[in-house]
Amino acid sequence: MTPNAGTQTEVSSKSPVAGRSPLHWQRPSVNITPVERAGRILFGTAAVVAGAVLLAGAGSVLAGVLEVLLVAAGLDLAVTGAFGHCPLYAKLGHVPASLRRPT
Repeated sequence: MTPNAGTQTEVSSKSPVAGRSPLHWQRPSVNITPVERAGRILFGTAAVVAGAVLLAGAGSVLAGVLEVLLVAAGLDLAVTGAFGHCPLYAKLGHVPASLRRPT
């Protein structure tokens, strides 16, 4: 018999919740309207394609850097539009009026 048999053990605040790993990922809330999401996906995809096409014919280092930045900005727009969550909006506390819950 173990010395602690029959006694309850304390649950650590750092222990995983039943069935969940400690690194459980929770999807962030949607904070972008459907129209803005569609626009972000459309313009983000267009920026990625345009940046990739321009990058193929980059004539200088500066042009190459700017085109890589265009691709990165396009990817950001496309990903935030696809997920419906903008981290900058969340950090600033911005919630569009159409997504606010009635009080």
